[in-house]
Amino acid sequence: MSTHPKLADKDTAAPADGPHATRGKGNRTRRGGLTRALGYTALVLIAMLYIYPFLIQLATSFKTDADATNNPLSLWPTHFTTAAFSRLAEADYPRWFANSVVVALLVTAGRVFFDSLAGYALARLRFPGRGALFAAVIAVMAVPGVVLLIPKFLVLNQIGMYDSYSGMIVPLLADAAGVFIMKQFFESIPVSVEEAARIDGASTFRTFWSIVLPMARPALLTLTILSFQGSWNELGHFIVSRQSPELNTLTTGVASLVSGQLGSGNQYPLKLAATLLMTIPVALVFFAFQRHFVRGGTSGATKG
Repeated sequence: MSTHPKLADKDTAAPADGPHATRGKGNRTRRGGLTRALGYTALVLIAMLYIYPFLIQLATSFKTDADATNNPLSLWPTHFTTAAFSRLAEADYPRWFANSVVVALLVTAGRVFFDSLAGYALARLRFPGRGALFAAVIAVMAVPGVVLLIPKFLVLNQIGMYDSYSGMIVPLLADAAGVFIMKQFFESIPVSVEEAARIDGASTFRTFWSIVLPMARPALLTLTILSFQGSWNELGHFIVSRQSPELNTLTTGVASLVSGQLGSGNQYPLKLAATLLMTIPVALVFFAFQRHFVRGGTSGATKG
């Protein structure tokens, strides 16, 4: 008796979930696990390249001068001491820290406010020369900051703001990068959310302040972090805007330590203790707002 061709094909066909298929899936799973393990290992090694100098900084801060000179790369002090921190407390370091806090907070607040205003104006208002003004903002971003140091000194000296807190703060109250970030984010917000406020009689500033700005929280947090880090770590501008030791910030004060202001010798523990204390506030701000920073850096990439 003959067999139907279709039934014969079904009988002779290999099952889809046979032992060979199971072994193939197992091999792919093992290869995928091995690839992930190798990837994580590479990431850990790369991370250690960046973390290792910070560990050396931390360990050296608690070493003696002789220990730091003899074992500069050791991750554990031979003789644990806090002498470097005591010397900093007795020096002008607290004043440097206070100056940095005042300048960084005022500059951060000013940048968030003025950059937001400028970004909103470029994103929403229509006025003659708007495109040229935005092109000028982009052009300023392409100019290295060191090129502007001498003009800054000349301007501050001519208008009587040299060697003062105002001369250190006012020129940093706005920056092109912040204006660009805020403009791009504001353009991603639908115009329809503002039209309802205008129908109710809200002014342009009222619409910006009460409607649009609260929606720009991710970009504001990003700008806040960048502004605080930038003003806290600023060095070039503070060199050309002040001369009095009383106006030293942490960056200029630590730079004076490198030149040997507090004595002779390498003073590795003193210098690294100063930089360690200087790094802590910025690190705390970044880790506290890291999630918002990443979200804000990518939120303006897609327009709604």
